[in-house]
Amino acid sequence: MSRKPKKGYFVRGQFVAEGSELDLQLKQELRGEGPSKTELKAQSTELQDLGEQLLGLRADLRTPLALPARLDDALAELARITNFEGRRRQSQLVGKLMRQLDDEQIGAIRDALEVQRKGSAADTLRLHQAEQWRERLIADDAALGEWVQQFPATDIQQLRALVRQARKDAPAPQAAQVAESTGLAPRQGRAFRELFQLLRGTLADADSEQIPGDVGAE
Repeated sequence: MSRKPKKGYFVRGQFVAEGSELDLQLKQELRGEGPSKTELKAQSTELQDLGEQLLGLRADLRTPLALPARLDDALAELARITNFEGRRRQSQLVGKLMRQLDDEQIGAIRDALEVQRKGSAADTLRLHQAEQWRERLIADDAALGEWVQQFPATDIQQLRALVRQARKDAPAPQAAQVAESTGLAPRQGRAFRELFQLLRGTLADADSEQIPGDVGAE
């Protein structure tokens, strides 16, 4: 007994069965309803990328998301796989599971990733500020007064001692030039590192209290 052929039509050489998902999608496009095939593909790719970004999300931000167990397992497997083709297939699975989430869940994931991104940017800025302040404090006595004015809670005796020791430990200009010529940073003493830690910690405390801590701020 011959099999009854499916009803349908061809689009760009591809057979589209009547009543299939692709058929319904194409008819929606013709009527101007719903997203186009290109838009759907872009959305799918974007959700897959969003899912892969979850691998780098901090635990304290990821746990409250309460991701579905299947998605959590798929992400754990993706993190384990090193083979290129295996990772590609697993990433596609992550994307498929991401598409099953509702808009609220997707929004929560975006928010968590944004919180982490902003936090990383703030940390980087704080590192630069601490480095700038350390350079100024070692090079200029007046910088000490400016720092204390902005951050009066600082242990001034500890700060003075670290600055004084960092100056003593600083490499001679000739040694510094030799290090730079070889592409190496000149070796610094312990006080140099401890001074940086003190400055960075104070800046972090100031940020948490919303106290301005820009270098040279009035």
